[in-house]
Amino acid sequence: MKDITVNDVYSFLKSIAPEEMAAQTDNVGFLVGRGSCIVSNILISLDVTNDVISEALETGADLIIAHHPLFFSLSKVTDEDITGSKIIRMLSGGVSAICMHTNLDAARDGVNDTLAVAVGIADDNNYAQPLSYDVHTTSGETISFGRVGFLKKPCTMIEFLHSLKKVLNVNGLRYHDAGRDVFKIAIASGSGGSEWDNALKNGCDTFVTADIKYQIFLNAKEAGINIIDAGHFSTENVICKILFNKLRVEFPETKVSISTAHKQTVDFF
Repeated sequence: MKDITVNDVYSFLKSIAPEEMAAQTDNVGFLVGRGSCIVSNILISLDVTNDVISEALETGADLIIAHHPLFFSLSKVTDEDITGSKIIRMLSGGVSAICMHTNLDAARDGVNDTLAVAVGIADDNNYAQPLSYDVHTTSGETISFGRVGFLKKPCTMIEFLHSLKKVLNVNGLRYHDAGRDVFKIAIASGSGGSEWDNALKNGCDTFVTADIKYQIFLNAKEAGINIIDAGHFSTENVICKILFNKLRVEFPETKVSISTAHKQTVDFF
């Protein structure tokens, strides 16, 4: 049987989340390592943290697949800064890294589609509609942002908050209750606060995203829309299980696991 290389895994990941779908300022793709290296053990994580690198070294993982890029721009790689130190640790330990960020957000069955299923506005047979679109000025690709859809039946805001906290396994929710039942929902994984006006334009009663600024909460309150900050980690970490399943099918002889070292960073007192 043919050995699987980093380049083989990279090619597969590009087939499910083409890099042309990434935002122009993003830094996605094969970021650390040698493409010809054999891969026998893959570790999936939302971020490439020092804890995740330690986990990879301890478990014998050859490749880390992450959502957030390890870096966006570099002028040097030394042990004098956090990013440089991480890269040195990985290269010294024979660990490569592939990062799929905004391309995986926009891709079919990517982060936003997966979040839509978790929230309850889509399922395996019915996709939620994109919340907004943009056209990549270089590639010409149409890129979708967020998703919008309906619950199977309306519920109260309190009922929805209980459900959302459970399905996303989030340790806290920031929200504004506009006094409306929850039925037509817009979602945007990660820092999607700028999409709140598109949620309003689409006639949504509720918007779920993360990293919401104070002014957005005020705007949503005055517009009479429910808004929920479910945390950056929890609105995106849902993709790890999807990647796990896809990689297990595509590379059945390769060990694949999801990081247990990387968890929600933000606690609530």
